[in-house]
Amino acid sequence: MTIIADYFLIFTVNSERQSDTVVEWIREALKKDFRRSPLNIEGESRSGWVLMDYGDVIVHVMSEDQRAYYRLEELWKQAPVVLRVQ
Repeated sequence: MTIIADYFLIFTVNSERQSDTVVEWIREALKKDFRRSPLNIEGESRSGWVLMDYGDVIVHVMSEDQRAYYRLEELWKQAPVVLRVQ
């Protein structure tokens, strides 16, 4: 559906600490298991949104407020949902 990436992963976190933990876990797991490092990381936990760019996969780690405000699912509602975990 886009040339930007093949997949978007969107995580909702409840605190800056949780955001830092999720970002670090993703970074370490992908490096260990797939030898992949992010091409770029933008944002900070304190802003409520961290974006991790892995090229074909974009990871969004967002606070509930930021996720409600930006409503990324609405922008990409035509795209099929591969997996939803709540």
